[in-house]
Amino acid sequence: PVPRHGESIEQKRRRMLYQSRKRGILETELLLSTFAKKNLDTLSADELHEYDKLLDEADWDIYYWATQNPKRPVPERLQKSSVLNKIQQHTENEGREILRVPDL
Repeated sequence: PVPRHGESIEQKRRRMLYQSRKRGILETELLLSTFAKKNLDTLSADELHEYDKLLDEADWDIYYWATQNPKRPVPERLQKSSVLNKIQQHTENEGREILRVPDL
């Protein structure tokens, strides 16, 4: 991620919520924006940094990794990512919620 000196933790959360919401691909936008809305407030500082780095990845890659699609396996550098694991759990949508992109 681009270094943002002096960015408060709350500014970082707001920026990442916006970046999660404004993606190039609707499918990734839906997954990340609903994840961010539910989880950004509870992520640790290390997890926020990890999520910030993940937001720099290509949309289709994030989508395939989140949905655990075998066409694009998770790269080794992200296989132990607690944030990606949480996104994958969120993507499973075990409660069968109807998801919609949150308003800004």
